[in-house]
Amino acid sequence: MDTAHTLPPAIYGLMAEFDDPSALVAAAKRAYEAGYRKLDTFSPFPVEEAWEAIGHHDRRLSLIVLCGGIAGLLTGIGLQEWVHQLAYPINIAGKPLNSWPQYIPVTFELTILFASISAVLGMIILNGLPQPYHPAFNVPRFEHATRDKFFLLVESDDPKFDRQRTLEFLKGLHPSEINEVEP
Repeated sequence: MDTAHTLPPAIYGLMAEFDDPSALVAAAKRAYEAGYRKLDTFSPFPVEEAWEAIGHHDRRLSLIVLCGGIAGLLTGIGLQEWVHQLAYPINIAGKPLNSWPQYIPVTFELTILFASISAVLGMIILNGLPQPYHPAFNVPRFEHATRDKFFLLVESDDPKFDRQRTLEFLKGLHPSEINEVEP
């Protein structure tokens, strides 16, 4: 017997559609409490409560920006130390060569510059951009995610995912529609 024809086709996950953000947040909380961990939400505007409901507490961008700011600070101080003490040591009005008050404007500007550049690059990298394709695009109604609908996706590689049980669980969340997401 050929088992390849008896198995159901592989799916990326199951996606539930909701009409308002409060329903999405409630569904996301219940899914997380039920033990699902490979969850994602999609909405026409940011719903911070939904991210918190699925246990997404990513603080890596804050660390990246802090490191960028510290790198800018050290670059500013190092550049000015090199210029004032090594490359062009000029004694003006008896001031010491490393007079720190004159370092403040350049150091401040480089700190802000490096922090902002690291924030943009960190956001792009952490969001996995550019991502021209995602399996959720295969769901015909997913185009409403940018206008007026809210979606909860349970991925099939979640340890708790079972196609039939997850489908029944999602039906219990009272979505307006449930779709299988093809890879």
